[in-house]
Order: sequence, then structure tokens, then C-alpha cells
Amino acid sequence: MSGPAALGVLEGERPVPACERAEVLVSRPLSDRYRLLRFRSPVIAERARAGQFVMLAPVTESGPVLPRPMAIYTRDAAAGVVDIVYGVVGAGTTALSAVAAGETVVVTGPLGRGFAIHDDTERVLLLGRGVGICAMTTVAQDLADTPVRVAAVLSGRHDASIIGADVLRACRADVRRVTDADGTSGVPAVRERLHRAFDVDPPQQILTSGSERLTRLAAQLAARWRATAQVSIEAHMACGLGYCHGCAAGDGDGTREAPLVCRDGPVFRLRT
Repeated sequence: MSGPAALGVLEGERPVPACERAEVLVSRPLSDRYRLLRFRSPVIAERARAGQFVMLAPVTESGPVLPRPMAIYTRDAAAGVVDIVYGVVGAGTTALSAVAAGETVVVTGPLGRGFAIHDDTERVLLLGRGVGICAMTTVAQDLADTPVRVAAVLSGRHDASIIGADVLRACRADVRRVTDADGTSGVPAVRERLHRAFDVDPPQQILTSGSERLTRLAAQLAARWRATAQVSIEAHMACGLGYCHGCAAGDGDGTREAPLVCRDGPVFRLRT
């Protein structure tokens, strides 16, 4: 990763993943750019920690499709269901978009290291653009019934491209929408808005995902507020388990491999 931030691997054990054919319950458009898919998996719904992901592939008559890493958007352990949100950008996600309710998908998960919320945290700030927020909605789910306050900045090209606001508000989060269309999504504007909102009572943790601009902003805000910051990294993956070594988070030092997004992440500490 370029810019002022470097990555540190979080500590903690990862749940043992399951691999199964899961029944699709819902497959529908969620916005102008994204689709929602809900599948039944009591094991994954119960084991998944905030910020983890699954490897998911449709079952097609023409043969196997390479699985894609998908952030867990929401999970309901009581109902045994998991939601993901994705954009249709290639052959694999096009095939996935054709899967109807009642059909099955192949799912492996939960995978990776999720976000770590510290015991002394009183407020968390989430920074996400577009589908990047999907890595963090489960954080709000976990904190909904706790004293920890959650604020979220949701960024998008226009209002219809912003997702996650309904889920976050249902979890009692303070949601702030910014868009390219109204000129509020530029980093200087967002930075100034957050300074005004939180300089007096800043968050102790800042979480972000996907966007390099927002990652830099998270590092700057963490330095200003003496907060800690974590980032969920997106990467192309073939296995999601660390076997293929194809998702290194940066360059190695010549003697050892850089951390793998699937095995050591996708969530990393930001070191400013």
C-alpha cells in the first residue's frame, strides 16, 4: 500500500471455515450498481466475526466457476442466514447474478481475520465508499446492543449508489452520506466535516475498507485524535485459504513474504 500508512497483522485466532453447498434464499438488485444475495448457512452465520469474508461461486451447468471473495454484509445466527452484496463486473459475478432463489452456491467460510474492537472503546468511526462499507456493517451489528457509539461516513458517486445506510441505522449508527454529485465526498470536505463533528469527543477507533483515499484519511484522523485505525484490504484470490499465495498485501522484504490478505487479513492495523 502506498501513502503514509503501513500494515500490521492483528492478533487472534480465526474460526475453522466450513465448505458447503448453500441454498440461496434471496437474489435481487440492491441499488443501481449492486446486488444482494442471501444464503442459508447456520454454521457460517454462527461462526462469522465482524469483517470476515467467504469464498463464493455459483453452480453452473457449463462447469466450475472460480470462487470470488465476498465480504459478509450481515449475518443472523438465529435464522442461520448470511447476506452478501456484490457488483456485477465479470464472468463470475455475471454467473452469480443469474442464480435464483432455491438454487445453490458453493461457499467456504468464514475466512480471514476480522476487525478487533478494544475493550476501552467508546466510539467507533466507519469510513466506506460504495461496496467497501460491506466489510464493516457487521461491526455495527455487533455493537448495536452495547454502549459503544458508532458513526459512519458512506461515500458514493450519487445517492442511489450508497448502500448500507438502512442496516447501519437499524444498528443505531449515526450515518452521514457524502456524494460526488453534490460535491461533499472529496477528502478535504470529509476531513473538515469530521474535524468539526469529532474534535471535541473523538472516536478511539477508526475502521475503513477498500478506498486508498479513505485509508489515508483514516491514518491522518488517527494521528490527529490519537486513535487506532484498521483497514480491510480488497484483493483478487484463488483459494482464500493461503495455499496459492496470490494475494500478498504489498511487497516482501527479500527474506520473507508480505502478509497475505486471505490468511493474515483482510483486516490489518494501520501504522502511521
